[in-house]
Amino acid sequence: MSRHRDHDVARQRATRIASLTAIVVTLAVVFGGLFVYQKLSGNITGVDTDSLLGDDRPDKEVVETEELDPLNILLLGSDEREGQAANIGGESPGLSDTTILLHLSADRERAYGVSIPRDSMVERPECYTPEGDTIPGELAMFNTAYALGGPGCTQRTVEQLTGIRVDHFVVVKFDGFEHMVDALDGVPLCVPEEVNDDVGKIYLPAGRYEADGKQALDYVRLRHELSENGDIGRMARQQVFLASMASKAISAGTLVNPPRLYKFLDAATKSLITDDELANLRDLASLANQVRNIGLDKIQFMTVPWEWYPEDPNRVQWAPEATKLWSRLEQDLTLTPKQAKDVTTAADAPGSKPQPSKSPSGSAGTSPSPSQTPTAEDGTLAADENGVCL
Repeated sequence: MSRHRDHDVARQRATRIASLTAIVVTLAVVFGGLFVYQKLSGNITGVDTDSLLGDDRPDKEVVETEELDPLNILLLGSDEREGQAANIGGESPGLSDTTILLHLSADRERAYGVSIPRDSMVERPECYTPEGDTIPGELAMFNTAYALGGPGCTQRTVEQLTGIRVDHFVVVKFDGFEHMVDALDGVPLCVPEEVNDDVGKIYLPAGRYEADGKQALDYVRLRHELSENGDIGRMARQQVFLASMASKAISAGTLVNPPRLYKFLDAATKSLITDDELANLRDLASLANQVRNIGLDKIQFMTVPWEWYPEDPNRVQWAPEATKLWSRLEQDLTLTPKQAKDVTTAADAPGSKPQPSKSPSGSAGTSPSPSQTPTAEDGTLAADENGVCL
């Protein structure tokens, strides 16, 4: 009887705590909602690219059995440290180092993020500048689309090459990652070996630990160490990082912590440039909620099938299997077992499962203890190709 009484007391206490948390969140929304909404919405930069996409766009896929349509969002990473221009709609948009086509299924039960190597050799279609000039199509590296025509040309290039209609684009400035990670009090990472990159001035300890903002930014920028396949390895590490940050951002510890949630949203929105339709907090919040409801194990990142470009060993090209992948996404179908073999999920990200998490000091961004260093025995030895932990 006593055990039952203790159980009832514990359950009542948990209910009171949950209710109190809900009240706090509600009060924050009621009294601070208008100010917060205006502040966060004002952080987002919107760009109109409709006139740059041409009149030969792919048709939008409609799934008649579902209430919602599939949604395709082009995610672009812009690193100002590597020469990015601030005005992406002007004469010198700079270069986009990261491109991910994010597909949300119509039933909102799956999210697939497909990375496209910036060094891919592709037949870039004819594009248009904001001033109305024509950019001739040609065989070129994929990221020349952004360099010549910004997100509009990149969106048109992806649509013409994949046959998938892109609904929205989001440019994320890399330096914003640092503030987003710090707002989350760190993001779990696993670095297979110590990094001493004198070229990029990047130095990271080996092991599993909560990376602070600078360490996370260095991790997504790193090209010269950990792997010998250049941009391919960096994309794999960026996928691991994004999965880990997604896991931390949609965890209960963030969603029911109003100060942390506000800090994260403030940092995130300051880092965003989007199409005009998405440049408001309401639509972004709706989109984020849809992704959150999908489930960590169904948020999956992968790289488009690729092979080395025969004319230049420093370039790659899409493999024939890429056509099959684009076709399945265009039809809103699940991945085949072969396509799903090498995905990274948010559920598998460092920190999404219980781990010996922090160094003895217990602070984010510190060096890991020896017990946290990946070893062959604990199954976290480095993956040779990409420089990530298994």
